[in-house]
Amino acid sequence: MSKKALITGITGQDGSYLTEILLEKGYEVHGIIRRSSSFNTKRIDHLFNDNEIHDKKMFLHYGDLVDTSNLNRLLEKIEPDEIYNLAAQSHVKVSFEVPDYTAQVDALGTLRFLDAIRETGLNKVKFYQASTSELYGKVQEVPQTESTPFYPRSPYGVAKLYGYWIIVNYREAYDIFASNGILFNHESPRRGETFVTRKITRTAARILHGIDKTLVLGNLNAKRDWGYAPEYCEAMWQILQQDKAEDFVIATGETHTVREFTDLTFKEFGVELEWQGKNENEKGIVKEFDDTKNYQIKKGDVLVEVSPRYYRPTEVDLLIGDPSKAEKVLGWKPKVKFSELVKIMAKADFELVSKKGY
Repeated sequence: MSKKALITGITGQDGSYLTEILLEKGYEVHGIIRRSSSFNTKRIDHLFNDNEIHDKKMFLHYGDLVDTSNLNRLLEKIEPDEIYNLAAQSHVKVSFEVPDYTAQVDALGTLRFLDAIRETGLNKVKFYQASTSELYGKVQEVPQTESTPFYPRSPYGVAKLYGYWIIVNYREAYDIFASNGILFNHESPRRGETFVTRKITRTAARILHGIDKTLVLGNLNAKRDWGYAPEYCEAMWQILQQDKAEDFVIATGETHTVREFTDLTFKEFGVELEWQGKNENEKGIVKEFDDTKNYQIKKGDVLVEVSPRYYRPTEVDLLIGDPSKAEKVLGWKPKVKFSELVKIMAKADFELVSKKGY
């Protein structure tokens, strides 16, 4: 009999990739989606519309991490072997605007799930918690490992810190197989359009098609450890295949600035930027470009600007993870390098804008 997995956040970037991975491995996949007046399943529509998969291997259920009774009923009905808790209010800047909701979902939602496991008596289920590099915030050491002290700098990071420690507590108190995956930034063409990497690649493509004029960003000096989402989702699965529940840092061990990501994106399109000014007065200006491409730009055009409205109240300046434990215990290593990641995303968005005009 095939294993059954339950995924929260199945319609998100990670949820969609993880679903593909698990289906490929022969799992029966159940996903929790929130009820809304419009469908938000575009990342999994290619699976949902496949009758062979939809009727026999993948099932969607309405639910929410703020509804305890709903979680209990779903666990009793599905009886999963593995649970992947990927649902969250995951936008860091937005968490400053909706801190209470962020805490309800990201912190207490995890607690509700763990308590539901206890109440339904699913003693053998394995639980994966989507933790985050934002736990490190104002970093206490470089690079960050599983033993680096946490110092979150946003309501999102603080809520995820509760989620992290309640996993550890329930693992030790009730012998629940619960593991934290401390995933550093991981991106793909399925990344939400409001996240900075996707904002960069999508807006750059729109500028070159003459749809937008400029790309407006916040802190260009922020450094992040960026990896490729499908590889990180494979690591999630590997974490739950262990005999012992443990916590793992999943990262590339490299760090790059937002400016570097922007620069490389435009270079992928044959556009070289020159950076002038500092802080909120810094601008990315067209220095050279491939004039055979019929782009809607010219030399001297300002393509990138900075706006303080995108600054965070408390900034996270540097994140870089040490994935040594994951490599040693899981045999996991990142394969897609930074430059290849940017190329994948830039190409996908350019094709999307060319095809659909947005």
